Amino acid sequence: MNLYGLIGYPLGHSFSKQYFTQKFQQEGITDCAFEAFPIPSIEQFPALLKAHPNLKGLSVTIPYKETVMQYIDEVSDEVKFIGATNSIKISEGKLKAHNTDIIGFEASFAALLKPNHQKALVLGSGGASKAVQYVLKKRGIEFLIVSRNENPAPGYITYSAINEQIMAGYPLIINCSPAGMEPNYGTCPDIPYQLLTPQHYLYDLVYKPSETLFLQKGKEKGATVQNGYEMLILQAEASWKIWNHL
Repeated sequence: MNLYGLIGYPLGHSFSKQYFTQKFQQEGITDCAFEAFPIPSIEQFPALLKAHPNLKGLSVTIPYKETVMQYIDEVSDEVKFIGATNSIKISEGKLKAHNTDIIGFEASFAALLKPNHQKALVLGSGGASKAVQYVLKKRGIEFLIVSRNENPAPGYITYSAINEQIMAGYPLIINCSPAGMEPNYGTCPDIPYQLLTPQHYLYDLVYKPSETLFLQKGKEKGATVQNGYEMLILQAEASWKIWNHL
């Protein structure tokens, strides 16, 4: 039996096991299984690999997209560039890191882009944010990263620095933080929502709930909104292809 899985912590918000189990049933794939592995510490990763020698592929979610890199033998060009992975192929004891968040985000996000969406605010700076930044650079979209750190590095600003001028000049706003994800349904990134207009495009990588408070507030102001569900499906299918050389 070929085993695939997901590492992260906690994993209450994950759809991967349900998605792949259903995929295997619908497509008549009988020699594969998918399991969720909620490991409280990345230091437990080697023991997980040892306990499951039939693992062929792993998805990686919060908070291990960057810290798992210390255990990787080989990296794709994209991972080399951004330093974060969400998909690991395991073959003959070797681990190769890929990033299918890039594939999923770009295909999902680009469909609703308008000509005025040339500057973006990227909320959050973790592994998912790095995949988003990669796509924005590729498409020539200028961006600022918004961080809670009060002493931000060049290219970063704090939430408190987002004023009327920035909101008008950066009509594309992408939430890469866990704000609004279960169980914190009632939370949202701390931006001045009253300054949103129909010219804005709000994209939330969170997919559960399907309409976060961040997206609700955007919709109320007439902004274009999109959640991360389509991105999730696209990245999962891209991972499956990588794991199986399809």
